[in-house]
Amino acid sequence: MAKIYRLQYEQVLNTSMEEAWTFFSRAENLEKITPAYMRFDVTSPATNKPVYAGQVITYIIRPVLSIPVRWMTEITHVVEGKYFIDEQRDGPYRLWHHQHHFEEVPGGVKMTDIVHYSMPLGILGKLAHALFVQRQLRDIFRFRKEAVERLFEKRS
Repeated sequence: MAKIYRLQYEQVLNTSMEEAWTFFSRAENLEKITPAYMRFDVTSPATNKPVYAGQVITYIIRPVLSIPVRWMTEITHVVEGKYFIDEQRDGPYRLWHHQHHFEEVPGGVKMTDIVHYSMPLGILGKLAHALFVQRQLRDIFRFRKEAVERLFEKRS
């Protein structure tokens, strides 16, 4: 069985639940919180509506040497204003399960990302994870945190 890795990131946003949900539940906003070098491009039609269970979203990313990688995720669960889950249906990982949780807290909204993922290609995937994938994912989430803080003007 392939090794399953786990990432978890939390931050408090200086905003209302309505504003946080409106922003994060729309695929067209992903590019705004993804590093520019990845040239992240949502290729499925924009809906300008919140995510819904069964929604399929397609992307092209360029994570390494500007080589395009197609990625398809499905929104599998949605509880409006609480959480949604996307799962990879086709793409660079053997498994990708990403939970997006939102909770009203004093001072704003606590957003929690929990990602479970595994690499394809056996030992080659483990090597790629050790050499660059793990670091790149941490850098992407660090960038995302900083971008979100700028968008929602972080409270001290």
